[in-house]
Amino acid sequence: MSVKFEAGINIAIKIPKSKYEKTVAFYRDVLMLEVEEKTINNPTISRTHAVKFGNNILWLDCVDNYTHSETWLQLVVPDVEEATDYLQSKGVNTCDELEELPVNMHWIQDPAGTVFNVQSREVK
Repeated sequence: MSVKFEAGINIAIKIPKSKYEKTVAFYRDVLMLEVEEKTINNPTISRTHAVKFGNNILWLDCVDNYTHSETWLQLVVPDVEEATDYLQSKGVNTCDELEELPVNMHWIQDPAGTVFNVQSREVK
């Protein structure tokens, strides 16, 4: 197989609603990073802010039903279907029920529970 996984530029931190404002203020006011609120229409994320984090974009996602924060990472591949088949052959199943996704993307988790978004290098 020619599956090649690469890190994407997006990193999401899922933040409980009770800690969201203070977390946004930390990145904006304490670390003095560029922080911009973005419009979002997602059933599980009520607000989101994009933070320029070097060559990456750190997404601060307000999640009303979480009790602790989680970090979710992006993986990019040439062919999502081929990568999904490969992962399944290694015992890694998709868990797309975690959060709504566009077509041709999947959520997976490592054994420790870290969530990854697997998507094409060029999102279709």
